[in-house]
Amino acid sequence: MSSSASGRLPAELSPIARRFRERASEGRAALIPYLTAGFPNPKLTVPTMEALADAGADVIELGIPFSDPLADGPTIQRSSFLALERGASVDSVLSALRDFRESREVPVVVFTYLNPVLHRGLDAFCREAAQAGAQGILLTDLPVGADPEMEEAVGGAGLDWIRLVAPTTPAERIPLVARGGTGFLYYISRTGVTGARARLRDDLAAELGALRGMVTLPIAVGFGISTPEQAHAVAAAADGVVVGSALISRLEQEGITGAAAFVRSLRDGMDGSHG
Repeated sequence: MSSSASGRLPAELSPIARRFRERASEGRAALIPYLTAGFPNPKLTVPTMEALADAGADVIELGIPFSDPLADGPTIQRSSFLALERGASVDSVLSALRDFRESREVPVVVFTYLNPVLHRGLDAFCREAAQAGAQGILLTDLPVGADPEMEEAVGGAGLDWIRLVAPTTPAERIPLVARGGTGFLYYISRTGVTGARARLRDDLAAELGALRGMVTLPIAVGFGISTPEQAHAVAAAADGVVVGSALISRLEQEGITGAAAFVRSLRDGMDGSHG
């Protein structure tokens, strides 16, 4: 996968890009579970991350709880509110990440909104996140080109900037979005907020095919994936599969053991043991 105007991979691959390349060389897609840090309580964040890593996660998307998570559906919104009620904070999330790094090397993307980052100071946030062991950052409410200085600060901290595109993203804008990102491109498989769905959209494979003609970054698909069969279908067309709401629900209902078993079933599904 070479650098181009429609997506860039550094000469020396980042840990996230390297993980995608490793999986691609094996003919497999990367599995990216999402976890709200501090849910169901802050003490369980590190053991949950460790369990997800051991169950087959290739990259972990670690959400910093925020009081106004507009892009998230009811399941993740609720997990964020509960985590905040139970004491989760930017400091506690970074502390958990440092503890996780003592035993596991799975790359971590910090998922957050602009407000907590600005409150801390962008340079300080990016520097502290990288020092704690993050490899990437995903800011849901900062479009490409909105603030070039902020974009430069993220790159300067050595973090991959994970960018989002959706079915509603104009085709002429997609190369611009991809140029502003590294690591992988996150494709939102449908419009609306996050949440598990009973079935995937019929147009997904065709959309991914068109997207591949415009970008060179690996493409991970999220929003609505909730079963091993769905993960299998997405893995056949995408470079990565992101699972959030369904995992948060399983974690709440069945604890860490159940969440890890669910991730393992997704990995098996993606590798062809299901469907």
